[in-house]
Amino acid sequence: MNEHRSGFACIVGRPNAGKSTLTNALVGEKVAITSSKPQTTRHVIRGIVTRPDAQLVLVDTPGLHRPRTLLGQRLNDLVRETLSEVDVVGFCLPADQKVGPGDRFIANELAAIRREGRGTPVIALATKIDLVDRAHLAEHLIAIDQLGTWDDIVPVSAVRDEQVDVVADVLVKHLPEGPPLYPDGELTDEPEAVMVAELVREAALEGVRDELPHSLAVVVEEMLPREDRPADSPMLDVRVNLFVERPSQKAIVIGRRGARLKDVGTRARHSIEALLGQKVYLDLHVKVAKDWQRDPKQLQRLGF
Repeated sequence: MNEHRSGFACIVGRPNAGKSTLTNALVGEKVAITSSKPQTTRHVIRGIVTRPDAQLVLVDTPGLHRPRTLLGQRLNDLVRETLSEVDVVGFCLPADQKVGPGDRFIANELAAIRREGRGTPVIALATKIDLVDRAHLAEHLIAIDQLGTWDDIVPVSAVRDEQVDVVADVLVKHLPEGPPLYPDGELTDEPEAVMVAELVREAALEGVRDELPHSLAVVVEEMLPREDRPADSPMLDVRVNLFVERPSQKAIVIGRRGARLKDVGTRARHSIEALLGQKVYLDLHVKVAKDWQRDPKQLQRLGF
């Protein structure tokens, strides 16, 4: 009889390498926001995969990158701290892009952790294989093999659900034996307010300029049940502030005559209602917090 395994796996990679999409595919539900813009993820999101033989707790992190701001430094510190605490690491390298300086930077970080004696297994994951042909994939796998020393190399497409089960099996193989860490049926241990903020941020990032993702912070001010609602039809009042660094960015988020912010609110509200299982009144406000990414006091106030 096989022993039950349980533990933590960290999914790393440079920005926009497919980490959040893979996390969601493994869990089977949306627990990490995704975007075509790099550096979308700012919080460590845990997705929980429960199987009869194992429980895999996935830790999705911001993309490791060469930091240009205090926020960037803190995001990198968050990733390194996470890497030191997990049982296995999955390193995402997108197949539609050549292995580059960003990948080598992360490979060197992972090698340094191994040299420190942790011995954490690292699985190289060739993501987004649906975007390339077989010849390009073969070249990519060779480049990954030459980049470092890996315990396994697995090609995967989260979008097409190709090899996602193989990724899960390989990660589980490297977990220690032990009982489940979370109750059956639980998908994430993120507080609801954090999930709500991430869903609003995802909606706000759709279709905007490249610089906005780095300048947008979302804070849930309050989540309160509305009084005098029928027991069979509750409603939650959710007040959310979106912080940008400049008035010009505020104008982008709000849009002409408030049309864009209204659209953001509608899309975010649908996602939040699906998450919470009840009706939501979503009240969005856009505020300017000048150069918050470089201001330690403002970073702390915004939760970084």
